[in-house]
Amino acid sequence: MENLVYLDGKWFPKSEAKISVFDHGLLYGDGVFEGIRAYKGNVFKLAEHLDRLWESAHTLMLKIPLAKKEMESVIVQTLKRNGLRDAYIRVVVTRGVGDLGLDPTLCPKATVFIITDKIKLYPESLYRDGLAIVTVPTVRNLPEAVNPSIKSLNYLNNILAKIEAKNAGVMEAVMLNHQGYVAECTGDNIFMVKRGGKAGTKPLVLTPPVYVGALKGITRQAILEICAELKIQSEERIITRHDLFNAHEIFLTGTAAELIPVVKMDGRVIGSGKPGNVTGKLLKAFRARAVRDGVKF
Repeated sequence: MENLVYLDGKWFPKSEAKISVFDHGLLYGDGVFEGIRAYKGNVFKLAEHLDRLWESAHTLMLKIPLAKKEMESVIVQTLKRNGLRDAYIRVVVTRGVGDLGLDPTLCPKATVFIITDKIKLYPESLYRDGLAIVTVPTVRNLPEAVNPSIKSLNYLNNILAKIEAKNAGVMEAVMLNHQGYVAECTGDNIFMVKRGGKAGTKPLVLTPPVYVGALKGITRQAILEICAELKIQSEERIITRHDLFNAHEIFLTGTAAELIPVVKMDGRVIGSGKPGNVTGKLLKAFRARAVRDGVKF
């Protein structure tokens, strides 16, 4: 039996869920989206995801034809109709149907669709053994061009970097900004861990600030909150490739990825070459939080 997809007020089997070829989301990437996770009947950080969706739409002057509470209800209904308690949720709002020109004011109503399904971004072995990544030539979008804080349907910047990663034989890549500072990866935020203090064991968790070109990741924010709960010092700080090469641990965060360790970057072994203790501790705490922090259904 096919999963059902919500589309503009109705549910359709996925093979029948279709949008117009004149939709500006398809023609121009004019729209916004969110990737959300459900864990054991809990939609993790749903309010935060919807806030970010509305912020992205507001910047694009795109009116979402549902209230936030309605959107929340429709997401939960879609999960229930598909009998899914553990799922990946893709919420998409496009500019809607218009003509072949750019003018968004000629699109009278936005299109909304919601897909709920399973996702496995990385094999389980990489959570155990760690990931190898590279730095790619494609730089992150400038905030004064297409601001990376807008989670838009135009992901060509990320896709070009992903192609470069795949060509290098790895699954993920670091993207720098136009100044050469670390921004984020193609689909994940990036963190590093340094150890210091007199005993050389006190960890410091660092991640690039949003203004260098990083998305305001929901999982990223959850990790910063968990660090505070566990009394692990964390900071947003400008990071270079040199800093990453000499980190004791690196890990990536994202809705689909959750938290995944990195053990090699640009041919350099990171730390011991194995996932670190801080990464493991944060992943365990995140998975415990994921089943309780959000909207239960």
